[in-house]
Amino acid sequence: MGRLFGTDGVRGVANADLTAELALGLSVAAAHVLAEAGTFEDHRPVAVVGRDPRASGEFLESAVVAGLASAGVDVLRVGVLPTPAVAYLTGALGADLGVMLSASHNPMPDNGIKFFARGGHKLADELEDRIESMYRGHASGEPWDRPTGAGVGRVKDYNEGFDNYVAHLVGVLPNRLDGLKVVIDGAHGAAARVSPEAFARAGAEVVTIGTDPDGLNINDGCGSTHLEKLRAAVVEHGADLGVAHDGDADRCLAVDAAGNEVDGDQILAVLALGMRDAGTLRQNTVVATVMSNLGFKLALEREGIALVQTAVGDRYVLEEMKAKGFALGGEQSGHVIVLDHATTGDGTLTGLMLAARVAATGRSLAELAGVMERLPQVLINVPDVDKSRVATSAELSAAVTDAERELGATGRVLLRSSGTEPLVRVMVEAADLEQAKAVAGRLADVVKSALG
Repeated sequence: MGRLFGTDGVRGVANADLTAELALGLSVAAAHVLAEAGTFEDHRPVAVVGRDPRASGEFLESAVVAGLASAGVDVLRVGVLPTPAVAYLTGALGADLGVMLSASHNPMPDNGIKFFARGGHKLADELEDRIESMYRGHASGEPWDRPTGAGVGRVKDYNEGFDNYVAHLVGVLPNRLDGLKVVIDGAHGAAARVSPEAFARAGAEVVTIGTDPDGLNINDGCGSTHLEKLRAAVVEHGADLGVAHDGDADRCLAVDAAGNEVDGDQILAVLALGMRDAGTLRQNTVVATVMSNLGFKLALEREGIALVQTAVGDRYVLEEMKAKGFALGGEQSGHVIVLDHATTGDGTLTGLMLAARVAATGRSLAELAGVMERLPQVLINVPDVDKSRVATSAELSAAVTDAERELGATGRVLLRSSGTEPLVRVMVEAADLEQAKAVAGRLADVVKSALG
């Protein structure tokens, strides 16, 4: 039986893979692990529970709340709010754990459960393993102490969560957004109310699209994975910039006034320079993954900013930031973490800080994002190969060495094994797109030959 927890919680098709029974059982196990069941007699443990607008979130929320309360945990139900809002409120309210129901950018039939520990922090693998082990033990019949009477958890709606979170976002901005016109694409998701409200309170003139969730239309042709409508709306309304979120609003991509995409690497570069100038970029360092564009690295080097790179996944970025005390990190996909103000990627905060930089400098987003040049990036998936031999194949190692020599200082090669499929991803960057395509094609052939 495979591991339930993936790179970002437990996900699957709602009511098929992710059932009410699974949600309830995981919540009971999480209560015992994260709220430390052995100390229940000393205090009343509390959980914050939120969700995105997916229809399946309604019944899954009920299952999660039932599981937590049956384990003796008091529940504060915050309703539809972004993932980073649940993380923030978990910390701000001193809760023992937080639970978010969302499948992020995945299509509507999917859903997921993500747990946060005290302080609103993502779980380490060890904690996820303990929850999964306890869940499987309970499912196989292992007994657990079930509180009765006054010992059962109480459930109430915490309607103040929306205003508390928005006030936090606006309160940490270095300057207001007066004079800016911003288009916001809420992906018909968890940021549909929060992001427009935060931008408006910060002084921006706001135009909205993708802000009418009906439970079925989340991420449907909109949001950070579908920028076409945002591009058109920014140009149509003569806006200064546009921001797009995913379903749970832990990421943000942007477009400039001409409708050109500004990706996560460019956003990180803009924020890094702003934080450096303000003296808040600790150790003058940014953390990003190995998938960040080489142009990002070259831009930071030119600006005298150090770059630390991690494995792919915002959790690894966050772990490095916390371990070394860095303030800014993120991914090309738009997960940006500003650790002084958030414990996880926060799409609304990212968009606000990006807009604040535009307002403070009086420069266009296109000009600011121009600090880095995105080098052409070619990605080829090579299926049906023995990915376990990527690091040991002498033939493949020699081919990579030759390719890197050909590309020189303005190119690079990256080979990655898929975490779930029998395939290897070949990524090549170069100043010349045709060269990148040619090198990637040759390497893909070698991968197939050496590992097939």
